[in-house]
Parts: sequence; C-alpha cells; structure tokens
Amino acid sequence: MNIQIFGRGKCFDTKKAQRYFKERGVKFQYIDLKEKEMSRGEFRSVCQAVGGYDALVDERAKDKDTLALLRYLAEEDREEKLFENQQLIRTPVVRNGKCATAGYCPEIWKGWS
Repeated sequence: MNIQIFGRGKCFDTKKAQRYFKERGVKFQYIDLKEKEMSRGEFRSVCQAVGGYDALVDERAKDKDTLALLRYLAEEDREEKLFENQQLIRTPVVRNGKCATAGYCPEIWKGWS
C-alpha cells in the first residue's frame, strides 16, 4: 500500500486516520494542506476516485461565503473554485494509488490491500 493522508493539524478526523494506519502498522505519508496544497493532478485524481468534486466539499467549512458561492456557480466553474480554495475540502483525504476517500472512512480502508 502507498497511503497518503491529506489533512490539517487541528482536524480530529485526520488524527483518527493517522492513528488508524499507525495501529495497523501501515506506513503513510502525511501532507498538511495548510502548508502544501494538492497539485492539480492529485486533485483531479482524488475527485475522480471519490465520485466528483461535490463529495470533497466540507459543508462545515469555516469560509461560509466561498461555500455559498460554490453552490451558485456554474457546474464547470465549481471544480476550479474548489481547487483554488482547498480549505473547503473535507479532511482527511486518504489516497491509496487510484483509490481515495474524503473524510474518516475506516470501513473502506479495511478493503485496501
């Protein structure tokens, strides 16, 4: 497995994801989204794996203005706006090759080998 965890230092779900993999002896790479955002290729790969960019949006994000703007943008502009404002992404984003999840999803991670 080649696990990458994209998250934020103060996110409890990110900490739980890290603990989940540590307890199982699975090595992972942690990327703090406040320090280094996803590249465009990573972002597109994750969007495709989770079923579209709508699945990445964190409805509880602090930036309510940009969150509201996302809802009213044209379909083709939403993905670009989310890429530009990655603080709106639900964390943790956990990648394993072409597979990815947004949020804490241990039931899916169990099936990864």
